[in-house]
Amino acid sequence: MTSEHPTITLFRDEHRRRDGAGEVVILPDSVHTAALAAQALGCEVGAIANSLLFDAGGAPVLILTSGAHRVDTAKVAERIGVAALTRATPEFVREHTGQVIGGVSPIGHPAPVPTYLDPWLQRYDVVWAAAGHPAAVFSTTFDELLAMTGATVTEVE
Repeated sequence: MTSEHPTITLFRDEHRRRDGAGEVVILPDSVHTAALAAQALGCEVGAIANSLLFDAGGAPVLILTSGAHRVDTAKVAERIGVAALTRATPEFVREHTGQVIGGVSPIGHPAPVPTYLDPWLQRYDVVWAAAGHPAAVFSTTFDELLAMTGATVTEVE
C-alpha cells in the first residue's frame, strides 16, 4: 500500500470542506512548471492555474495566474494597493502555505492569505491547479476557484 504525502491529504480534506467538485490527480513525475503540467494533463498551458506566493513587505499575497501569463509585480502591487511585491523565498512560502514551491495549492493554508485571480482563466471550461504537492493537481473551474478561495479578480499583466 502506498501512503499519500501529508500535504495532499490536507489538501483533499480542505477541498472536501469547501465542496470542491474536481478530481485530484497524482502525476508520475513532479510538474513544477505550467508547461510540464499541461503536457502531463494534455491541456493548454493557459488552463494551468499557477499559485504564486509573493511577499508584500512581510505579508503573503497569493496570485492565481494562467500558465500563459507572467505576473507584472509592479502593476499588480499598484492594483492591489501594496508598496511592492517580491518573489517569496522557499521558507516564506512554506511558512505561509505549509507547502513547497511548485506544489502550492490555492486553498488549505495555515491562515487565510489574500488571493487574486487572473481573469484569463475564465476562458477554460476546466482549470488545473496544484493540490499541495508538486506531483498533485486538481481540476476545477474559474467560478469554483473563485468561490473556494474568496479571491479578487485582478489583471496580472
